[in-house]
Amino acid sequence: MFRIQRVIRSAVRVNGGFRVYASPTVYKAGGIGIQHLSRTLTTEAASNTDSAGEGQNATKENVIQETETVKGHVQTHEFKTETKKLLNIVANSLYSEKEIFVRELVSNAADALEKLRHLQSGGTALSTDHPLEIHISVDQAKNQFIIQDFGVGMTEEEVNENLGTIARSGSKSFLEKLEKEEAGAGSSKDKIIGQFGVGFYSTFMVGNKIKVYTKSATPGSKGYCWTTDGHGSYTLAEADGVSVGTKIVIELKDECKSYANKIEVDSIIKKYSNFVGFPIYLNGQKVNTVDALWTKDKSAVTPEQHKEFYRFVANAFDDPQFTLHYKTDAPLNISAILYIPERHMEILGQHIEPGVNLYSRKVLIQPKSRGLFPEWLRFLKGVVDSEDIPLNVSRELMQDNILSKLKHVMTRRVIKWLEDESKKNTAQFNEFFLDYGQFIKEGVCTDSMNKKEIAKLLRYESSATKSGELIGLKDYADRVKEGQKRIYYILAPKRKFAEESPYNEVFRQNGVEVLYLYDTVDEFVVNHLREFQGLQLVSVDSAETANDPLLKKGEPATDTAGKLTDQQAKDLAAWMELTLGRDLVSKVDVSRRLVSYPAIVTDHESPAMRKMMAMMQGSAKQGEMPLQPNRLEINPDHKVMQGLYHTKDTNPTLARMAAEQVYDNALCAAGVLDDPRSMISRLNSLLEISLGIQGKTVEESKKVPVVEGEKA
Repeated sequence: MFRIQRVIRSAVRVNGGFRVYASPTVYKAGGIGIQHLSRTLTTEAASNTDSAGEGQNATKENVIQETETVKGHVQTHEFKTETKKLLNIVANSLYSEKEIFVRELVSNAADALEKLRHLQSGGTALSTDHPLEIHISVDQAKNQFIIQDFGVGMTEEEVNENLGTIARSGSKSFLEKLEKEEAGAGSSKDKIIGQFGVGFYSTFMVGNKIKVYTKSATPGSKGYCWTTDGHGSYTLAEADGVSVGTKIVIELKDECKSYANKIEVDSIIKKYSNFVGFPIYLNGQKVNTVDALWTKDKSAVTPEQHKEFYRFVANAFDDPQFTLHYKTDAPLNISAILYIPERHMEILGQHIEPGVNLYSRKVLIQPKSRGLFPEWLRFLKGVVDSEDIPLNVSRELMQDNILSKLKHVMTRRVIKWLEDESKKNTAQFNEFFLDYGQFIKEGVCTDSMNKKEIAKLLRYESSATKSGELIGLKDYADRVKEGQKRIYYILAPKRKFAEESPYNEVFRQNGVEVLYLYDTVDEFVVNHLREFQGLQLVSVDSAETANDPLLKKGEPATDTAGKLTDQQAKDLAAWMELTLGRDLVSKVDVSRRLVSYPAIVTDHESPAMRKMMAMMQGSAKQGEMPLQPNRLEINPDHKVMQGLYHTKDTNPTLARMAAEQVYDNALCAAGVLDDPRSMISRLNSLLEISLGIQGKTVEESKKVPVVEGEKA
């Protein structure tokens, strides 16, 4: 038996805001079940509806009635040629997004209502007293879908022009282009589906017969009935009992019966048209109850409203840690609300899908749009609405251009938003970076257009900060020493390794700050960035550091009794270069920065890069990928190197083993020794020599000479 306690949240709109009801419900295996949960939610929803008035479940009498009757002469007309082509493409489309027709019809209805409202505000005399609403009725018994608006309606001439031809849309040229592409693979037919501009014709994806009743709002207008089965012709006749506006009756195809299901249609309306500016009723029940907060003034939206809107659009239960409410009319007309969640799911190994929906005039164009932001910003949640996106299918290419421009504007705005937050809420932003830093780093590596601005968001520890304290590249750049032309960094798995690295020694002695980069991906970040505010990004293990006048060598860690002359140091370097060979070292230099270490390797591939090369080499399709020889720096002031200089002539075998061990030790200190087992045999030999037991038997090795002052 186990128990899982969850909080079931039910949000209802009250007076323009939201109220959250939390009911702790306990689920038991074999005990309380879904029926109890259903009763709990149903009871609570009912009480919420009563208190909310025109809120979430507001209902009214279904105004859609069968009052129309055809009278007089019925005219038969042939569709224009280009209209027939479009009907054929839409009606015979094999694509699954047939639900788009609901969005198209709702959008047309909203346009008609908006036109009527505009005429009313201008003082035009109109014969209508209906509220500005959209009503939809579905009937499974009749297999029927009906939508009605009380907008401007149409005259006889407008019916022929708008329904019988693709007038003024410019779609004829688009259809000609389609015909040319149909012969090849990847026809563009699918580009029609799901785009604005198809509008009314999208009904032929789901309907066997379409009937339209319409009456213009102009005083004295007559009602008309337009009917077609989509097979080349349509009929038009006068009709009585027609309300001002437009009513579309769709007799659904057998395979489209689901669109007569109230639950299915309710879901589609909420998906695409939840924020349309007019009430939408489905079988008398109001569907769109959530306000389009992005259309409101920023100062008029409360933090609590933002929390609830975030939970709605993100389908989440947490709160946003950062919120951007943004409006602009240049270079594009944009209204947006964006949120950053408290946590993301990629920390659990899941890949986040884009979370920002693209709207135009409060109608959904692309849910979870992939073209609105670059991939690295996939953690964002929210809404972007732009009235500048063309709503005509014939202008798809233009739409692509506008979307690209919209992406550029919004990406730059988000980067600025994050930078502003880093200044206003430094501690909170640093916490955000600990969770979301991987996305910022991905942005530097993949978004070449914006990488310099994204780099301002990077945060690292450094030699000048305490453990856990983060700084930005700008912080580093603002406090560099006079004459410093580089930003130095070190790649290490943790702070302790960075601080104890032999490469860090000279920087510590000279007070030059070093950034500590702990993540494997950081190497790719700095390689893509290369410089920041005119300062070159340089690793502390680079040979370039030897030329920095700020990095002066300190006093030797050993006495100077056996110090090598400059010539002796050069001779030792030449001997080691010859002894180790070109396969291991490209060059051996005399170091002017080492103090307490005998040698280091420079300009080597990082551990991460070596692993990647090894994996590529292990692929059956890849040939050999030999690692480049390293550059070695030796410290002539260290006792080991001084002893090696004198031993190379007196005991060449021992000197060779010592030189190889010095090199392996340097690789080990750099974290790039691929196989430590390779030096075990040599270490054992060196131990035997140091213990004076080389070549002796076990019994002989026990006879260790007694050191003066010790007891036998």
